[in-house]
Amino acid sequence: MVRIYVSDVIDAPIEKVWGLIRDFNGMPEWHPFIADSHIEGGLPSDAVGCVRNFHLANGGHLREQLLSLSDRDHECIYCILESPLPVTDYVAGYRVLPITEGNRTFIDWWAEFGIRPEDEARIVDQVKNGTFRRAFQAIAEYLAKKA
Repeated sequence: MVRIYVSDVIDAPIEKVWGLIRDFNGMPEWHPFIADSHIEGGLPSDAVGCVRNFHLANGGHLREQLLSLSDRDHECIYCILESPLPVTDYVAGYRVLPITEGNRTFIDWWAEFGIRPEDEARIVDQVKNGTFRRAFQAIAEYLAKKA
């Protein structure tokens, strides 16, 4: 199993950051790599067990299932059901914590998955930098424009 962990600080209060990212179906609004998304079966996007079905800007198609969502802990955990990535047993989560100095937000995102050794370096870089770090940048940019 591979484990990825990335963290950062976003210059916005936790209420704004969590308000944006708690929507399991909201990534097309703020992440530049997500083209569209819908929740299957008409379920609400905060219903544990719901499945988001989305396309990437490059045409890739994914289905992910919400495993846990906590407004108390400001945490979301999900798994991949279908993906163009050569991964197995992919589970990931993100959370936010308040930084009281400066009213900022600590954010971290992790993932664990199985992968063939020949694909590991490429996919780890793609998930770590192309997805997670890029998401942090996109969240910060989006909230800065809304401020």
